[in-house]
Amino acid sequence: MNELTLTLKKELKIPIDGSIISPTSLNGKTIEEIKNLELWRGNRKVKMDKVFHVKGKSEGEEDNLTVRLVGDFSKARGLGFKMKGGTLVIDGNAGLRLGEKMSGGLIKVNGNAGSWLGSEMSGGTIEVEGNAGDFVGAGYRGGRKGMKGGKIMIKGSCGAEAGAWMINGVIKVYGNSGIFPGIHMKGGTIFVKGGCEGRAGAEMKDGKIVILGYLPSILPSFDIEEVKASVKVEEEKISGPFYLFTGDINEEGVGKLYVSINSNPQLKFWEKFLESVI
Repeated sequence: MNELTLTLKKELKIPIDGSIISPTSLNGKTIEEIKNLELWRGNRKVKMDKVFHVKGKSEGEEDNLTVRLVGDFSKARGLGFKMKGGTLVIDGNAGLRLGEKMSGGLIKVNGNAGSWLGSEMSGGTIEVEGNAGDFVGAGYRGGRKGMKGGKIMIKGSCGAEAGAWMINGVIKVYGNSGIFPGIHMKGGTIFVKGGCEGRAGAEMKDGKIVILGYLPSILPSFDIEEVKASVKVEEEKISGPFYLFTGDINEEGVGKLYVSINSNPQLKFWEKFLESVI
């Protein structure tokens, strides 16, 4: 296992384009070649050597390479762009568009991540120890394709519109979710261990959303189907009980929204629309 370490020489005052920083992009290059690579810092190109201390080696197979970034990368955008394999570790915070269009490998953030985490990704895994911003696994404004595969795990909370336009894959949030998780969702799974600000599954056509915490209300364009004792998320069986809603009817959707009964006594009135309650 080879490891390449890039340590910030000083705090980033101006945003940088980090799209050339991934195991896929750096594998097989010598230290001198990496130092001489150019990236955008603001509106100017600078050599990597101006931004980072570089050490280690990047020889061998891409899947055996770990690229470790040390420092606060909140102003670094596009790290791990189109990554296909290997491991990218960020010992600090990460900025916008981390793991954009990645198809393989592992990205691990030992801090927080910015918005558009894993946007349009098709494979691989992203793990965030802290919180994430808006649009996790989402498509971009004007586009209609979110993440198509892979897995995103956030140990903290996330912002609005997680899984927007999601086609496949898994998003797990162990804290709370902002408003509109799963908006325009077409497939895949979103799991929220905490609460949600509301409007879960708006305009979804398919897929599954599971919320264990508090959800203020259910959109009127959803039907209640039944009460379920448990729900499966990947290979894990999550104990309930859950209300199972389907929708969004406005989109002729068949998406499934599972909401914890115990965490949401305010939703009890929905039971009158059931023929029977298990």
